[in-house]
Amino acid sequence: MTFLFVSDLHLDPSEPGIAAQFIEFLAGEARSARALYVLGDLFEAWLGDDDPEPAHAMVAAALESLSSSGVAVFLMQGNRDVMLGERFAGHAGATLLPDPVITEIHGERVLITHGDALCTDDASYQRLRSLLRDPDIHGRLARLPIDSRRALASEARAGSRDHVAHTAYEVMDVNADAVASVLRASGASVLLHGHTHRPAIHELRVDGRACRRIVLGDWHAHGSVLRWDAKGPRLEVLPRG
Repeated sequence: MTFLFVSDLHLDPSEPGIAAQFIEFLAGEARSARALYVLGDLFEAWLGDDDPEPAHAMVAAALESLSSSGVAVFLMQGNRDVMLGERFAGHAGATLLPDPVITEIHGERVLITHGDALCTDDASYQRLRSLLRDPDIHGRLARLPIDSRRALASEARAGSRDHVAHTAYEVMDVNADAVASVLRASGASVLLHGHTHRPAIHELRVDGRACRRIVLGDWHAHGSVLRWDAKGPRLEVLPRG
């Protein structure tokens, strides 16, 4: 059985090539998998499940088609689409996962998460993350007109770009102690996450126990997928035509 993991597609109507590649992936090689996990930031910005954007509806339809073919589809919220909810998941034929969550892949206990909660050195981001995941804030945003939410999302993206430009990458990366802590608490042998856009498989030891941290890549320049079958996990680049 093959399990597929992707993250950080940041789908946006202004860059239709990324969505086209993802939809082609869903209609093609993903059909042979047991399950597909999307670990956050499927969209560059998510204004709410009531957003009428046609490009988003096309992605939901492609995911639902994959689900209808017999492939289990799992979605997790990221920092860019934290308001993605059960309504969209229903349209996509997907199960919305909490963050983090533990699953078993080919006999290994795996902790999967978007990854931003592990970036504990970035104190200003963690304060923002707490606000963005506050249910009361979600409720207030959901009551705003869609155009107002769109303007706020645009401001947030500009603020994010400024933060990235003026913050050392080491600060924005995951913290080693945070990684060890979640592996220790969960008893997992593998931590699998996205968010940092630095695809790699890291070997590490936690209290003398061999563990791995697997980081998913983004889809900005090309597709990126983790394929995990009986031979083990491997990261693959999907060239964009």
